[in-house]
Amino acid sequence: MAGRLEGKAAVITGAGRGIGEAIARAFVREGARVAIAERDETNGQAVAASLAGEDRRAIFVRCDVADPEAAKASVAASLSQFGRLDILVNNAGVNVFHAPLETDADEWRRCFAINLEGAWRMAKAALPAMLASGSGSVINIASAHSFSIIPGCFPYPVAKHGLLGLTRALGVEYAAQGVRVNAIAPGYVETQIALDYWNTFPDPAAERQRAYDLHPPKRIGRPDEVAMTAVFLASDEAPFINAACIVIDGGRSVLYHD
Repeated sequence: MAGRLEGKAAVITGAGRGIGEAIARAFVREGARVAIAERDETNGQAVAASLAGEDRRAIFVRCDVADPEAAKASVAASLSQFGRLDILVNNAGVNVFHAPLETDADEWRRCFAINLEGAWRMAKAALPAMLASGSGSVINIASAHSFSIIPGCFPYPVAKHGLLGLTRALGVEYAAQGVRVNAIAPGYVETQIALDYWNTFPDPAAERQRAYDLHPPKRIGRPDEVAMTAVFLASDEAPFINAACIVIDGGRSVLYHD
């Protein structure tokens, strides 16, 4: 039986680990060919090698989304390898958390260069091929920070709020030409970043449990759960979903808080 993404080609940024890696693995399982667009060459090469197979269903392209030329080159390399581009997943991101008045100019620029401008650079590079073919799906990995504010996390939520604006603006602009643009907003997900954070506490297991207890299911999300939502949005099963944001947080964002 053909996979849900059979015949499609995708570029996935930040696919060397975590949510991006999970999306790449899910896409290949569903029949897509993928470009692992990753700044970390060691991780990116390892993921691509594990997925490539004899028909090179996965390739590694070094990409720092903060670099406009790297964004263009990664899309060009993918088009050269696969001959088409159907899906772009803007997953690359970086946590930049400060109190507002403690945020210096370099940290502000770093946050926006990767979390917002990087997504626009990649979309700007990918959209011409999608528009030429009359179809395409852009998926921006946003965050629960896209609609909620947690003190001490500035300016990350500002950039992620902007990413939703980018999603909606591009989705409306290009819908009539066959290109859909959507976002996924994960909440707390059990990635290596989360594990590293818990390990900064005297009792990592207790901190993990505290995170679990914040959520109605009494656990947090898994990378594969975000990945399968990306598969759905990238597939032909979601033709009328556009300029939307799917929240994956176990219901935490709708909890009543005193």
